[in-house]
Amino acid sequence: MPTTFRILAIAALVLAPGAALAQGTLTPAPPDAYIYIGWPNDGEVVKSPFKVWFGLRNMGVAPAGVAHEGTGHHHLLIDTDLPPLDEPIPSDQNHIHFGAGQTETVVTLPSGRHTLQLIMGDADHIPHDPPVVSKQIAVTVR
Repeated sequence: MPTTFRILAIAALVLAPGAALAQGTLTPAPPDAYIYIGWPNDGEVVKSPFKVWFGLRNMGVAPAGVAHEGTGHHHLLIDTDLPPLDEPIPSDQNHIHFGAGQTETVVTLPSGRHTLQLIMGDADHIPHDPPVVSKQIAVTVR
């Protein structure tokens, strides 16, 4: 995500894109952070569109671009494996970013079996160390 201008007053809280990689470090995750998909449940049969809500314990949510200790933002992985854990999470139809700090969404998928999984990203959309990843679930869209 290209950066153009930043307000000086919040510059101390914001990392430039790729700053963690340039320093050779990943953003630490709280050791007891836990992320999960609250709904739908694994094996659920749903009608599209359907709501997906995100659960998170022992970690806070902050918008993309805001680097605050113990926080990150959600990324929903649809029908894909985990991305590289030391690079920014891609942004495409299989890697949905929730950089405004959203904790739920409505998903429209075609009929059939689909997998869903959550991963937290830091201010720069890079997974934390250790990565905060939910169990992958499967849903069937009718």
